[in-house]
Amino acid sequence: MTEQDTQPDRAGPSPQPVPLIPSQRRAGTGARPVSPALLLAILSIASFLAQLDVWVTNVGLPAIGHGTHAGSLADLSWVLNGYAIVYAALLVPAGRLVDRFGRKGGFLLGLIVFAVASIGAGLSGDIWVLVGFRVLQAAGAALLTPASLGLVLLTAPPAKVGTYVKIWFTTGALSAASGPVLGGLLVEASWRWLFLVNIPVAVAALALGARYLPSSRDADDHLPDLRGGGLFIVAIGALALGLVKAPDWGWSSARVIVAFVLAAVALTWFLARSARHPAPVIALSLFRDRVFTTANLVAFVAFVAFGIELLSTILWLQGHWHYSVIRTGLASTAGPVMFAVGSAVAETLQARTRLRAGRIAVAGALLAAVGTIMLILLVTDDPRFVAAFLPTWVVLGLGYGLAVPTAITRATVGLPPKDSATGSAIVTMVTQLGSVIGISVLVAILGRASGAASEAVFQHAWYVAAGALVVAAVASFGLDSQPTAAARPDLPPVGAGAADAGDPQAPARV
Repeated sequence: MTEQDTQPDRAGPSPQPVPLIPSQRRAGTGARPVSPALLLAILSIASFLAQLDVWVTNVGLPAIGHGTHAGSLADLSWVLNGYAIVYAALLVPAGRLVDRFGRKGGFLLGLIVFAVASIGAGLSGDIWVLVGFRVLQAAGAALLTPASLGLVLLTAPPAKVGTYVKIWFTTGALSAASGPVLGGLLVEASWRWLFLVNIPVAVAALALGARYLPSSRDADDHLPDLRGGGLFIVAIGALALGLVKAPDWGWSSARVIVAFVLAAVALTWFLARSARHPAPVIALSLFRDRVFTTANLVAFVAFVAFGIELLSTILWLQGHWHYSVIRTGLASTAGPVMFAVGSAVAETLQARTRLRAGRIAVAGALLAAVGTIMLILLVTDDPRFVAAFLPTWVVLGLGYGLAVPTAITRATVGLPPKDSATGSAIVTMVTQLGSVIGISVLVAILGRASGAASEAVFQHAWYVAAGALVVAAVASFGLDSQPTAAARPDLPPVGAGAADAGDPQAPARV
């Protein structure tokens, strides 16, 4: 994506970069005339597919383990982490590539890669073959996501750009809300349908996209730092490997130490490249601003907690309460639904009151911490869904919905146009990284026992999540500090939205 085109999702649990202001775009005239609404429907498939595979895979993870004969939760965790790491690392480079060489081509190529990888994943009989195809899926998602968003802006009627972007995001949020139930239904037939279900949707989008989407590209964009993206994958992958394998290999074993050293070296090299490359994966200059840095810290720590709690509760429901996959999916639906409610409440509070964004994020993080304590105190081996699990997950979802979108918005809403794409993509990357670390920490705590670990062991993981949320709450006070003027000259005053700042180019709130 170009460096002037994005803002993150404020309605769903996996924020993604959003183009704001089309600039220097060359649209082809070869596309057939078609309703913009149909084009929006085609492009929204990208948002739905990219997020759906996260939610349905979480719910179906135990079934995948049985189907692929995964030796441990440590191995199985790479089905989730492999996707998240590669998606995060390639999002910015892939966005720059599709901006330079063509958004329509990038969208179609991304769909093809995603569909082919889904076929491979669905037919896999080995855990590592499956992980390989999940990595390929992530590469396809990294291509089609920024391409589809760029095309949404290009094809939307000028008076409806904000509405079209909101619909695009709402589609992604619906995948989060429907994912647990859909995942449960699919696994009832076979875990392979978690991936094969993508095929008819992707084929339909390919056929319609090839026929109707216009061509567009930016002629002057820099080539992305693909080597830097590779170093990022190595760094985060080695860190996750060390964490998830430490219980098996031993924390002081040579292999774990080598993994951590490799992570440190690769990360250092990656940061050094990012500091001097004209199109880096991470623009380090943005971190000179304390608001942007604080918001990324809040998002990272919150998603560490979220990664722990989402997977641990699924393992608990199936391992301790012996819920079926479909029942687990239904039980988990309250979380994403309440996340959407919390996000809407946060937006309303900022729009209609003088309540500062930081205070809303503090309240949300503390509420999520309370929900985590409820999880520790109420959820026991006695399967009490209505009295214990449901109220806990409602509080958790509402807290995350108040805190996370608020922090992300504070990080990006006032970025200068030239930095908005890079800034919002960094936040997306940080949330994915937080989820990877959270899952890895959970695997390290549960150890070989996995979902059969004792109640006390699960509680240890939930205490870690509660501590992370307290850190997020404390850090959220920094969201109301004044921005660094040199880095953020266009940021509106503390507590004000972009629309309140009188900025004629302020992005539509979505």
